Amino acid sequence: MTYETMIYEKREGLAILTLNRPEHLNSINTRMQAEMKAIWEDLEQDRSVRVIIITGGPKCFSAGADIKETFPPGTSRPSSRDQFKKFEDDDRPYIAAISGYCLGGGLELALCCDLRIATESARFGLPELKIGSVPGAGGMQRLPRLIGIGRAKELLYTGARIDAAEAYRIGLVNKVVAEEQLMEEAVKLAEIMLDMPPHGLKIAKRCVNEGMQVDLQTALKLDVAISAQEMSTPTAIENRAEGLRAFREKRKPRFKVE
Repeated sequence: MTYETMIYEKREGLAILTLNRPEHLNSINTRMQAEMKAIWEDLEQDRSVRVIIITGGPKCFSAGADIKETFPPGTSRPSSRDQFKKFEDDDRPYIAAISGYCLGGGLELALCCDLRIATESARFGLPELKIGSVPGAGGMQRLPRLIGIGRAKELLYTGARIDAAEAYRIGLVNKVVAEEQLMEEAVKLAEIMLDMPPHGLKIAKRCVNEGMQVDLQTALKLDVAISAQEMSTPTAIENRAEGLRAFREKRKPRFKVE
């Protein structure tokens, strides 16, 4: 597929997905949805990619759905919900590198990532109620799970925008950096994860994501079940032995990738 609204790069275990409609504030249209789907299908097959960064470039992450896009009578705008969930459910870490507007569907995409790094210029919000709509790609469920019910309702009910400092204060983003440092910091974080055993990242992500949907006692049982299942593979057994050897020998471990 020829990409018109996305830039898709791979390098040494890392994939970088860049939303590329800067003249439209990286608003998400049907073409971008199709290209995200094609990229996901490639990522699903390419297990050499172990960490994914999603960004919109230095000026804007995404202002949300392209509300100027028109559709034939009797049809409605397709939702990005299913595609965003595929990113969220992938067993590899996703990092959102955010600058400028991160609104509506853009914020919903960022919420599906595991970690979020923002520049000082970043602005966040779910403004859909202001135009008579509601967030349609999971934001009403993911936001309160991340920042708490009260703060999430305030953002939803008022359609307010918050800056990067406030987003960091309430736990919406993990780190705030200068604009020129955004991708450097995102890649640096990705490289730390690339040094980790892939099965360990997979277990941690799955246990946290699935555990957040159930009560604590059930989640603790999930930890045991998931860890036992994933740690029993030949690669996981080998990597655990390598990790212990490296610790004893005071060197960096050389983990095997499946």
